[in-house]
Amino acid sequence: MNRLEQLFHQKNRNVLSVYFTAGYPAPDGTRQTILDLAAAGADLVEVGIPFSDPLADGPTIQASSHAALAGGMSLAKLFTQLEGIRSETDLPLVLMGYLNPVLQSGVERFCEKCAETGVDGVILPDLPLAFFEKNYRPVFEKNDLCPIFLVTPQTSDERIRQLDAASRGFLYAVSTASTTGGAGGFGEAQVAYFQCIAKLGLRNPVLVGFGISDRKAFETVCQYLNGGVVGSAFIRAQEAGVTAGEFVKRFSGGA
Repeated sequence: MNRLEQLFHQKNRNVLSVYFTAGYPAPDGTRQTILDLAAAGADLVEVGIPFSDPLADGPTIQASSHAALAGGMSLAKLFTQLEGIRSETDLPLVLMGYLNPVLQSGVERFCEKCAETGVDGVILPDLPLAFFEKNYRPVFEKNDLCPIFLVTPQTSDERIRQLDAASRGFLYAVSTASTTGGAGGFGEAQVAYFQCIAKLGLRNPVLVGFGISDRKAFETVCQYLNGGVVGSAFIRAQEAGVTAGEFVKRFSGGA
């Protein structure tokens, strides 16, 4: 069983996923950040693949991505930094990025490197579902790699079910029609959206991302769905010198 599937088998509520950008703030700090988050009690980690034009990301993640690229981070270097990490942690790992770098590396080779280094899932927001089903599903399955698709408040119920059927591990629910790092807190419209997703009886757990910057927002999504993803808030904490342990405690109730 894939580590993502094991996680949700063991813990189906209040799942905390933390996102950070590979190679930021330190070019060679990716591995240590993962280990620090594992020790701090994060349930899973999403490692961002830096890209020059991250359209879905707000200013915080965009800036971190540009800084990581300027520091020499690349997809090949990321895989090098992940080599052997499974001897140090069983924390589920997901790579999140854009399709272009994956195409440049070759999709089959990318999936093989994910398997070799112990990556459990991949989120590519700009990967069309039909294109994935036609061209890439077999290579994902061959490498026991979970494809994770995104839904938004504008996604129809029928489309949500299609994306859920194509996903494995979990489904990523974007909280609002905006870029990452927006103002925290959710209004009635977002809560209604979470409730609608919960009522669909999807086969995958659902994690909510975009706009979760404090414990209150995290607790709100956990009332309705399986957990949340914190990204921009963690990057800002890194910049402020906040440790992974201190940061995770903000969401687990320890601070």
